Amino acid sequence: MSEPVPVAVPRKGRPLEAVLERIAAVGPDDRLDGLADRVSNTLRYEKAVTKGHVDAEDGPYERLTEYSDPDDPRRPEFTLLRDDRDGKPRRIVFDAATVDLGDVTLKLVGREEPFRALRTHEFALGFDSADLVLEEVVGIRSGGLGQIADINERIDPVDTDVRVVNGLGDTVYHTLMGKLEGIGPGTDLDREFVAEYEGPLCISPRYERLVTAVLGTDALEGIEFVYPNADEEEEAAIARIGLGVYLTVTGSTAREHGLVVGEHLFPSETVLMRNAAEHDPRVERALDVLAVEESSSEIRV
Repeated sequence: MSEPVPVAVPRKGRPLEAVLERIAAVGPDDRLDGLADRVSNTLRYEKAVTKGHVDAEDGPYERLTEYSDPDDPRRPEFTLLRDDRDGKPRRIVFDAATVDLGDVTLKLVGREEPFRALRTHEFALGFDSADLVLEEVVGIRSGGLGQIADINERIDPVDTDVRVVNGLGDTVYHTLMGKLEGIGPGTDLDREFVAEYEGPLCISPRYERLVTAVLGTDALEGIEFVYPNADEEEEAAIARIGLGVYLTVTGSTAREHGLVVGEHLFPSETVLMRNAAEHDPRVERALDVLAVEESSSEIRV
């Protein structure tokens, strides 16, 4: 077996599941479906343990021994980290797995911040949330940004060698929401509405730069970003303020707060990335396998 190509992947959550689903989809046999299921089920159980929803019979080290088999590189390995929650509980997360995709073998390596690992040239390939790319390196311009395919044109090549290849289709949208009485009957809640609007716009504090990139500075003239109060649900805060941007799958809970769901502004999607400065024939073969077309999220680099 040739030397595996290292690929940085998230350690847990929806982005890791999306990566494992992509690996299983392009793999030559059903064994990779089993890998995806095993890792996802393990991490969902560990998340429930961390949140106190499930009481584990064994301690974390015993569970870690049960999950991992370091003598078999094709079985997933897990590791133990301190969680950011109160009390800093220990949490079991994904560490590594070797996968044979026929034309190329990959070693998936868990990282807390895969995008930053690519920026520092630790890896030539990796997967991470498109949100992080917007939050860190996408340029702020007068006009807005609406799709994954527009990201690379907004990246300053002096700032980073990382480029987005395509999205994985695990789409959750940053969506406009507002109170009907503040919008007016028959009015479309979209970018044009925001461009004419003046007043407060409720967002999560961490998304200030992202929302600025997505809407553009022209549309944000006369707008003041405001944030939910401590322990206040974001949709409840938007209902209180009257207008906001919220990361939502369907918007079904918005109606519970009397909110109208408006335009999907930008897809919060897991993306395949490469460091364009790293040249290796094995990396090119890996890209040929991994970068299958996913509708409009396909990007040529």
